[in-house]
Amino acid sequence: MDFNDIQNAWNEDKPKDVVLPNTIEKLKSVHMPLDKIRKNLRLDFLAQILALLFMGFVPSISGFPIKMELPYYLLFGIMLAISIYYLAKLFLFYKRLNGVALSTKDSLYETYYDIRLNMQLYKTFTFSLVPFMILFLIGYIVYKTPSAVQNFNGEIEQSKLILIVGILMFTILIMGILTEIWVYFFYGKYARQIKKILEELKEE
Repeated sequence: MDFNDIQNAWNEDKPKDVVLPNTIEKLKSVHMPLDKIRKNLRLDFLAQILALLFMGFVPSISGFPIKMELPYYLLFGIMLAISIYYLAKLFLFYKRLNGVALSTKDSLYETYYDIRLNMQLYKTFTFSLVPFMILFLIGYIVYKTPSAVQNFNGEIEQSKLILIVGILMFTILIMGILTEIWVYFFYGKYARQIKKILEELKEE
């Protein structure tokens, strides 16, 4: 049911299955945060694709030695497959948002929980890339300082091992925090606005 249907039904004095006029105004106000989410998702999607394309050309841009190209592209291929899976899911979510008709409370509830679900999907996607980022970083360090290879041959002091593990844990923690902040400012705060409207509708 769209807004015209609601208005017609209201004029005919048939309140069954029809939302109240002030509710209509509240439903209309949802479009602003929803448009922001759509816009940010579109930009985010484009940025992710450009980043993947850039990573595909890193060996030729950086002049990688031939012997390092195979492990690089092996790792990159696995990461690319995971990224395509998650980006396809996010793209389908974007298509759903474009086709959504926020004319009833039920449709607004469905859209809100779809947004929450895809925020979790986005976080999972980002966390799934963390191990690849760390492996790429280790590869870069080995490439720049070949002597670092001995650290992976069991010839490493315990204090250095603890330091490396500590740095890895700290890096993962920072990436997790940055992901939470990113998701909040790009999607979370707009989802909260929609939730606030839902709570106001619930009170009526």
